[in-house]
Amino acid sequence: MSDVPPAVPQLLHTVLDAVDVRTEAEFWRDLLGLAYRPGDEVPDAEADDADWLVLTHPDGRRCLAVQEVAALPSSRWPEPGHPSVSHLDTTVPSRTALDAVHERVLELGGELRLDRTDDPDEPLRAYASPAGHVFCVFVA
Repeated sequence: MSDVPPAVPQLLHTVLDAVDVRTEAEFWRDLLGLAYRPGDEVPDAEADDADWLVLTHPDGRRCLAVQEVAALPSSRWPEPGHPSVSHLDTTVPSRTALDAVHERVLELGGELRLDRTDDPDEPLRAYASPAGHVFCVFVA
């Protein structure tokens, strides 16, 4: 029996919008070491009409979902007057790992938006995914 009261909702997953659902899902799957929920894997046929994909942790717990939208305004954060609205935070254990992740993010199609690696208290870099979703990687 759970210790959570029935009136308290539990977070299932975070949903990200994308015009190209598979490209966005592949970015996050590869970057975070996630898996597709059964049935959402990359199809054998070239036609992929996915409009909703769920990514899970290796143990099957849901993490992210990507849903199709007809259009998505370009994210201009960190330009003044253009907030990120929301973003995902991720951590790595060292500055060396931060640099290694930087190369992976760029190879996967991410875009560097802010470099604060010279911050002695909390070095970090902020990026945008292929669909423009902002996320940070910082040394925990």
